Amino acid sequence: MQFKKYIKQRNGTIQGLRSFKDTLPKNIKKVINNRGQIYSETLNNWKYIVGENLFKVCYPKSFKNSNRFGASTLLIMVKRGHEVDLEYSKNEIIDNMNRFFSDTVVEKLKFSSFSDEKKSTFKEETLKTNVTNDKYKKKINNVKNEKIKKSLLELTKVFKEK
Repeated sequence: MQFKKYIKQRNGTIQGLRSFKDTLPKNIKKVINNRGQIYSETLNNWKYIVGENLFKVCYPKSFKNSNRFGASTLLIMVKRGHEVDLEYSKNEIIDNMNRFFSDTVVEKLKFSSFSDEKKSTFKEETLKTNVTNDKYKKKINNVKNEKIKKSLLELTKVFKEK
């Protein structure tokens, strides 16, 4: 194994394949680790940070770190109709996040609402009514073996029940 001492980015490297993180400059590694770690830890501990009631109606979408133009911001997706609840607990969420990370990580919260109820009920209704499409029904009817045809029809019934 041959060690290279003349490369500025790394202290000492071994000749051969290197992991991707070792090929990046130190400055970029620090930025990626900080942003990625804050957002992933926020996702993992969102229930603890926000609380049980708000956990059901919102989730973090993205995190922007602070720079010279703006403060660090967390974008939160909220179900339509629950924006006021989240607005009232805005300061509490910021305090909980900063306390969790033991540093001033988040300075601002932005909310974006979405309507989840209509889309999910529509999808569930269509799945229940149209478990087997006409295309698949025709293919099942074209099967010559009666046992296979019967088992496929029973399978579609099971999917309809779920």
